[in-house]
Amino acid sequence: MSKRAEKRGDKHSRRTLARLNAVQALYQLEHDEQDPRIVVEEFLQHRVGAEVDGDQFKDSDKPLFEDIVLNTKARQEEIDALITAALEKDRETGRLEVVLLAVLRAATYEFLARIDMPAKILIKEYVGIARTFFTGKEPSLVNGVLDNIAKQVRAAEFD
Repeated sequence: MSKRAEKRGDKHSRRTLARLNAVQALYQLEHDEQDPRIVVEEFLQHRVGAEVDGDQFKDSDKPLFEDIVLNTKARQEEIDALITAALEKDRETGRLEVVLLAVLRAATYEFLARIDMPAKILIKEYVGIARTFFTGKEPSLVNGVLDNIAKQVRAAEFD
């Protein structure tokens, strides 16, 4: 593999890890009534790129991680409205598994604010993240909901 390809892969995996870490932090924020900045700092100091019990955690795109966590929380009401509108009629955000909701929230934030990433790539990334947590139908649910949201908020990318 060329040096250029390695760098691209490193950057890609650093972004994927940032998204995975962001989902974990958003999950934690659902269970703990903490300030999001405290959770972000905890992750940056003790998890992201750190060694824990002899296991070396890979480094991630820290600015992306911080952006996703802080701004997903700041825009949560707007994000949840988009998710609710994209869910099947018999589902609501309050009844979703917390990790699933964290995945949907992080991705929806990126659709709204991170226009540097194409929606189709974000959908693929977040479906992959869902697969790290779930083996059932949840990744398909993530795919469908995110596809609906992306077509609404980034319609020009699907024309």
